Amino acid sequence: MARKRHSAEQIINKLREAEVHLGQGMSVPEVSRKLGVTEQTYYRWRKEYGGLKTDQAKKLKDLEKENARLKKLVADLSLDKAMLQEVASGNF
Repeated sequence: MARKRHSAEQIINKLREAEVHLGQGMSVPEVSRKLGVTEQTYYRWRKEYGGLKTDQAKKLKDLEKENARLKKLVADLSLDKAMLQEVASGNF
C-alpha cells in the first residue's frame, strides 16, 4: 500500500474531526478507521499537532525547514574549516 503524505492543515482538520467523533462516543479504533489512518498515526499526530491551529502548524513546518537548511550549512562550513586547517598545518 502506498503511503500518503498529509499536510499540516489536513492533519489538524482530521484531528478536529476525530474530536467530534470521539465526543459522540465513538472509540479511537473506529475514529482512526473513519479517518483512514492507523491508531498509531492518530496518536502520533495528536502528540505533534494536538493543540495547534493551522497557522501555527504552517509556521512550525517553515521553522523545521529553515532549521534543516541551517544545519546543512553549518555542516558544510565545518567541513570546509577542517579541510583548511589540515592544509594550513601541512598534513596533507
